[in-house]
Amino acid sequence: MSVGKWLGASLGWSFGGPIGAIIGLALGSLVDGLTSGKGSPLLGEWQTEQRRQQKRRQPNYRTRTQQRQRPQTKSGDFEVSLLILASVIIKADGKQEQKELDYVRRQFVEMYGKQRANHAFKLFKNISNQKVSTRQVCLQIKRMMDHPSRLQLLHFLFGIAKADGMVTDDEMRQIYTISGYLGISSRDFESIKAMFYSSRDNAYKILEVSKKATDDEVKKAYRKMAKKYHPDKVAHLGKEHQKGAEEKFKQVQRAYEQIQKERGF
Repeated sequence: MSVGKWLGASLGWSFGGPIGAIIGLALGSLVDGLTSGKGSPLLGEWQTEQRRQQKRRQPNYRTRTQQRQRPQTKSGDFEVSLLILASVIIKADGKQEQKELDYVRRQFVEMYGKQRANHAFKLFKNISNQKVSTRQVCLQIKRMMDHPSRLQLLHFLFGIAKADGMVTDDEMRQIYTISGYLGISSRDFESIKAMFYSSRDNAYKILEVSKKATDDEVKKAYRKMAKKYHPDKVAHLGKEHQKGAEEKFKQVQRAYEQIQKERGF
């Protein structure tokens, strides 16, 4: 499957807005490199798929309640959002570390398989050459993507930043800024951040409770976090993303088990 058809088949709301513009430009750059002025088959496929999707859309006769509901995020929507934000994080400290690039490629191979990952990485390289408006991209994601999927995005971004062994101050500031634009609370941010650091307090931060919390409060927090981070929350994105979400879920379980051991309940 070519890049154009792959994207056309898997994207929903990402066809429009700043994300659509970034992907279109990245495809155009990819085409220029492959065709040397002999036409643009990949970009043509992308544009054809865009038109097909637009024709399938029904007139907007929805109620106000329906209009406030987000359209369901497809796997491709999540994928291109991830590619764009990953490019922002990798450039946050002014350089592209090979370990970070390898991490992105490895994660995409694990999630999507080698062929699809190769398509994604070609696109990623062209996205990385663009000047991205982080705020505009994040606001589109916030408006269109559900909360569990946005949490999964944040978890992946921390993984990229930590791929070279440490998260720099510049990377941390960028992730924090992205988190705010995505509408992720400071408690959720600190919970996911704690999954990538080692300290005695991290188990409590992951569960979003204080060390002064009672045993019952810890148990209640665990049930709440296990529900929030359960892989089924991103089932609509496909099994590949459920697998990625399992890591957050396991971190919550390990944090609870650590506190259980320390307190003896």
